[in-house]
Amino acid sequence: MNDRVNQTWLRPLNYNPLPPLLENDNNCIQLKVHADLFDEEVDFESCWASKEVLKLIKKQQMEGYWIYPQARENTNRDNLNQYQTYRNFAKLVDMYSLDRSHAVIKKTAEYFFSVQTAQGDFRGIYDKQYTPNYTAGIAEMLIKAGYTDDVRIIRALDWLVKYRQTDGGWALPFRTRNHNIDVTYNYHETIEPDINQPSSYMVTSVVLRAFSIHPLFRERPEVKEAGELVSTYIFKRDKYPDRQDKKYWTQFVYPFCYSDLISVLDSLSLLGFSPQEPTIKKGLQWLIDEQLESGLWDLRISAGQDKETLQLYLDLAICKIFKQFYSTR
Repeated sequence: MNDRVNQTWLRPLNYNPLPPLLENDNNCIQLKVHADLFDEEVDFESCWASKEVLKLIKKQQMEGYWIYPQARENTNRDNLNQYQTYRNFAKLVDMYSLDRSHAVIKKTAEYFFSVQTAQGDFRGIYDKQYTPNYTAGIAEMLIKAGYTDDVRIIRALDWLVKYRQTDGGWALPFRTRNHNIDVTYNYHETIEPDINQPSSYMVTSVVLRAFSIHPLFRERPEVKEAGELVSTYIFKRDKYPDRQDKKYWTQFVYPFCYSDLISVLDSLSLLGFSPQEPTIKKGLQWLIDEQLESGLWDLRISAGQDKETLQLYLDLAICKIFKQFYSTR
């Protein structure tokens, strides 16, 4: 193992997480370890044939979307289906490494592009309301799936740059006008944002994920500015009611959906921020302190059924953060 990986990034950690990650019996995790931590070329097609992937493919509709399992009252079924499609798409891309060469990814991508507005955002999950977080989340997965240079992705990212708050971050426009989430169910006119209101750390952090993985947009000054803003949010309360409590910094989901310490540090590391910046250093120290003697972590996972598998993906995500911050420094 010493000959295959630069272990500089392991030095800040108290224990070596590589042996338990390599010794687990999850083939997809092992392949991702080799790809993400050892920088090896890996063929993920064995993951594409896993029972979890085949089960998801079987449930996909001909039009490319998945059906939300339980509709709530007074909600648009199409909106919920789009949300379910986003979550399933994220699983296929982030957990099983499917890309645009797979038919199910192509079909899902075209479904998402069909709900893209002329302005560039992906609208529908919040009905007629702008949704910077889901626009970015969908764009993030499409970029990871191989649509980096697609003009429709560029249009979505350009839309996000345009719809910033004046402080350089993002917020849900209806929140800046003092509306609650119910406005997405019963108000069918698009609410324009008050751009002079403060940004939301949750929304800004989610948006930043899409920019951090795009080779051109990650270098833009607006993105660097947003990264600086996000770095000051770590362990603080949000300005708005959605996931406002500080506890959400240390409650995790995978694939990343909302905003938490791991997802935020991942974006900041990809954007080239220093691990010595005080708030970033504080976040990294929390991860160091939470590491078990086994080399892995036991984190609070707030969604998902197979917590053991999700924990392994989060373990790998933490390792990637340390590698991205420290391996070339």
